[in-house]
Amino acid sequence: MRLIDEQYTQMPFYGNRKMTQFLRLCGYPINHKRISRLMRLMGLECVYPKPSLSRKHPEHRIYPYLLRGVAITGCDQVWSTDITYIRLKHGFLYLAAIIDWFSRFVIAWRLSNTLDVHFCLEMLQEALSYGQPAIFNTDQGSQFTSNDFTGMLADRHIDISMDGRGRCFDNIFSERLWRSVKYEEVYLNDYQTPHDAYLGLKRYFELYNHKRLHQSLNYQTPAAVYKKGMDGFSEAWEGLSSDGIGKKEAQENKSPRQTHRLDEPSPIYSLVSCTPAELTSA
Repeated sequence: MRLIDEQYTQMPFYGNRKMTQFLRLCGYPINHKRISRLMRLMGLECVYPKPSLSRKHPEHRIYPYLLRGVAITGCDQVWSTDITYIRLKHGFLYLAAIIDWFSRFVIAWRLSNTLDVHFCLEMLQEALSYGQPAIFNTDQGSQFTSNDFTGMLADRHIDISMDGRGRCFDNIFSERLWRSVKYEEVYLNDYQTPHDAYLGLKRYFELYNHKRLHQSLNYQTPAAVYKKGMDGFSEAWEGLSSDGIGKKEAQENKSPRQTHRLDEPSPIYSLVSCTPAELTSA
């Protein structure tokens, strides 16, 4: 499963047959049926990530995708969330995070050893305690289409957007985040226990938000860009362009609902997060 995870992150277009051949070249006499079973367990499928992490519930409402052709010009314009697989020495966990599209700031995150909706609700509740976006984008997984999850957004008059089925690039910022998390943290540290994973990811997200420079942000940190966005537009787009949108256009399309203020004491700035009790006691 470790080799599958690493190879899939590098080459998400590998299906079970190519993955089988890759593992055989690595010296593992394995058939494609076992690879198919393992990839389903891990939530991986050729080109389109996480279908098993995103099982659609037949009774849940599916919302349209609202972001096609939309310029991302400010903080709190769009938030999105997603779930990925985190390997351990024995077993695995699921990681969910909420990210602001413009600044790439990770607003909240949670680890869980199950795919039930509760850890996603807890994460959303934390994020909304800091403020709210104009649009919240998710995939069509049952965790995100549940009435509890969408209801929490609808009650705050947040527009709900959902990726097209199997269209991983509709949520490209979350996919890029997972790639960074895995190559810069998970693969470099052999997590032995769930508690090791929690501590490592907590450390990484603090580094990602406050110290890691992003080329797409004109070599600023997500926290710096997010703070400028909340403080006003006088400096937020100085030399900064997101998805080809220039400073002038960005200033003319100010992000609505600017409710965060990172210059005030707030748990979001230090990215305090928590994990289920069974993880910290492991």
